[in-house]
Formats: sequence, structure tokens, C-alpha cells
Amino acid sequence: MILNRIRNRPRDAPLMTPPRPPTSPLDEIAWTAADLRKNPHAAPDKAARVRRMFAAISRSYDLNNRLHSLGLDQAWRRRAVKLCEVQPGDRVLDVACGTGDLTKAFACAYPASVTGVDFTAEMLDLARTKSSRSRRSTRVSPTYVQGDATNLQFADASFDLVSIAFGIRNVSDPMLALREFRRVLAPGGRLVVLEFSQPNNPVLRWFNNLYCARIMPITATLISGDRSGAYRYLPQSVAKFPSGEAFATMLREAGFASVSMTPMTFGICTAYLARMS
Repeated sequence: MILNRIRNRPRDAPLMTPPRPPTSPLDEIAWTAADLRKNPHAAPDKAARVRRMFAAISRSYDLNNRLHSLGLDQAWRRRAVKLCEVQPGDRVLDVACGTGDLTKAFACAYPASVTGVDFTAEMLDLARTKSSRSRRSTRVSPTYVQGDATNLQFADASFDLVSIAFGIRNVSDPMLALREFRRVLAPGGRLVVLEFSQPNNPVLRWFNNLYCARIMPITATLISGDRSGAYRYLPQSVAKFPSGEAFATMLREAGFASVSMTPMTFGICTAYLARMS
């Protein structure tokens, strides 16, 4: 499908995202090679860097997701929604919603309401545009607001289900964010976290590391025309973030009563489902 789109594009259409003017504020470097030799999660200004990074790659974000996951990222989101067993009365909050793919998937699952929150205005602009184009295919119309995962502007017990896909490692204080998720969840509520992880099989793990650390940063940067360092940050942020039982322990320490893990695609990513008592 993607190859057909490229073949059928107008003759004067560029193959890759056209470069921005050199003076564009979106071209500010977020992560240098020296930064990424350290732990990016320890950067004191991580929040500002992440905002710049996502602003810079917003226009090509969906294309890179589809290409570099071989289309599996949407299947992972749909399975995460299925694991949540959405009920007709559920109020859903999708944190770090990005361009709204998981938000839309929840909107198709018959909840009472869906709210998407993201730190980056440019990503939310795209989410709103996509939502307006797909209203007929969703059960409810999502609401999108700008906000910080570590300081959610919602009352206690406002939601029955909170989700975050490929975003928890990007927040400045993941434990604080998990506690915020617990605060806004009603009794009996659920949290689903979708995040990259390492396959247990050593051969698959070697290939996954080669692809993510060596191949993907080059191809994704070429496609996006990115100058922020976003796709060099990605493999480092995954490698240095807790996964598997280590992340499940974080969820329990944040106050969730039970945690289950569902590996997907040989363990390349994992869905964590945590429940309130």
C-alpha cells in the first residue's frame, strides 16, 4: 500500500517531507550525540527537549510509525483497547495521545466519552484534523486538550480508564505520572500502558536492537528531515527505561492493586494492564 502511494504520487510531489526553512523554531536540536551518551531520562530539562522533539517530527510522525513498525503499531493499539474491555459508560482518558490513533481506537469501542491529552500543540493539531475527518467511523467524538501527564487538570476519580501508548518513557517523571493516572481514576478503574520492550529470545533481541539502534534512526531521519535528534533519542529512551517486571513493579509502587502483562509481536512491545482496588 505504501509503495503504491509513492508510485502514484503527483510528479511534482516530494518523496519525503520537504525541508523547513533553516530559521524554523521546529529545527532546534533537542538531543545531541553527547546528550545521548548519557541517560536521556536523567536530563533536567527533559520535558522541554521532548516537546521540541515532537514538534519537529509531528508532520511525519504517522508515516514513520507505519513504515518502521511494518504497520503493526495500529494492531498493537487495537489489542490494547480490547484488553481494557471497554464498557458503554466508561470515561476514557488517553494521555500522550500524539496524533490521536489510540484515542480514535477507544472512540470506536462504545465508551461514554474519550479525552486525549498531549504535551505538544503540533501533535494535537494533527489529532484534531484527523478526528474531524473520521467522525463517521467513531462512536463518540474525542475531545483534545493540551496538558502535562505529571499534572493532569482533571478532578479526582474523573475517569474509568486511562491509557498511554509509547509515551510513559517520555514524561519528565514517570512515577509522578503513574500516580496522577491513579488519582484521576475512579474506584475499579483501569490503566493500560503500551510500551516498547525487549524480546526474550536472544536472536530476536539482537535483530531488534540492530534495527532500532542502527537502521531505524537513519531511515526515519531521512523521511522526516528531522534535525532535532528525535530518532537517535528513541532507541536510547527504550533501552534505558524499565520494562517487563521492572515496570510492573513501578505500577504497583504507584498504588495499583493488580498488574498483568501482555507481550506482543515476540515481545517487541508490551501492554501493561493495571487495576484500581
